[in-house]
Amino acid sequence: MSANPNLSVEIAGVKFANPVIAASGTFGYGKEYAGIIDVNRLGGICSKGLTLEPKAGNDGIRLYETSSGLINSIGLENPGIPHFIEHELPEMLALKPVVIANLSGSSIETYVEGAKLLDKTAVPMIELNISCPNVKAGGMGFGLEPETAASVTDAVRHVTAKPLVVKLTPNAPDVVKVAFAVKEAGADAISLVNTFKAMAVNIETGKPVFDNVTAGFSGPAVKPIALRIVHDVTAAMCTLPAEKRIPVIGLGGISCWQDAVEFIMVGASAVQVGTATFSNPYCMLEIIDGIKNFMQRKGYSTIMDFCGIV
Repeated sequence: MSANPNLSVEIAGVKFANPVIAASGTFGYGKEYAGIIDVNRLGGICSKGLTLEPKAGNDGIRLYETSSGLINSIGLENPGIPHFIEHELPEMLALKPVVIANLSGSSIETYVEGAKLLDKTAVPMIELNISCPNVKAGGMGFGLEPETAASVTDAVRHVTAKPLVVKLTPNAPDVVKVAFAVKEAGADAISLVNTFKAMAVNIETGKPVFDNVTAGFSGPAVKPIALRIVHDVTAAMCTLPAEKRIPVIGLGGISCWQDAVEFIMVGASAVQVGTATFSNPYCMLEIIDGIKNFMQRKGYSTIMDFCGIV
C-alpha cells in the first residue's frame, strides 16, 4: 500500500497537480462548471478552440447522440484570441489548474498570428489544434500528412517560446509518422486523439443530419481505438533515445478512472476528458479519486510507476 501517492506529472517543464485535464471544447473556460464541481481539483483545463478572429460556428444541427457516443459539428465557435486574452484568460489563470490555450486556425498565417498574441500572455502552455474535422478551412487538413503537420508546427514554434503540445487527428493515414514529424518540427508534447470523422443520416428527409455532411465522433465507443493509437505512438517514441522522446497526452472516450489508467499504462503521461463530462459533470473528479485509490491499492507512489508498463 502507498499511503499518500503523488499524482503530479510534469509535461514539457509544466507541473500538473494530477494527470486529469479537461479537454478543449467540452469545458468552456473552466468557470462554466465552477458552480457544479470544484474545478480547482483538476490538473489542467484546455480552453475552447481559439482562432485569430471570432467564429460563430457551424449552421444547422451541431450535436447528435449515437449509441455510446456523440457526433458534434460545433465549428470552433469562439470569441477570438484578442477577446480571450482580455476577458477569459484572466479568469482561467485565477483558477488552480494549468491553463492550456487551444490554438486553431484556417491558414498557417492565422496560426502564427494567434501564437504571437498568446506568446505575450501568462498562459503556461499552448495546444496546437491541427485536427478539428468541423471546419472547412485548415483544421484537420493540416494534421493528415506529416509534411503539412510539420510545416504549421514549425511556423508556430518559431514565434513562441511557450511549451507546445500538438493535438493530432486519428484520421491521418499514419498517425505515428505525423507524430514524429511534429516532434522534429519542435513540438514539446503530443495530445491524441481528436474526434473521428463520422456522419449521420435523417432517414425521414433522406439527407445528412449535418450541414457539412461529416462531423466529429467522440465518446466511449472510440476508446479502444484511441487507446490503440496512443499505444502505437508511445511505443514508437520509446524506440528513440530517452532524451529525444516527447510525452503524449491521451484522450478519446475516457469516462472512468479505469479508462484513464489504461491510457497511462500504454504510455500516456496525462489524460484529457471531454464528452463524458456532458453526461456526468463529476466524472473528472471521480477519475482523480479513482486513480489515487488504485495507486494506493497497488502500491504505486507516482504516476510514472505504472506509466508505459504495457
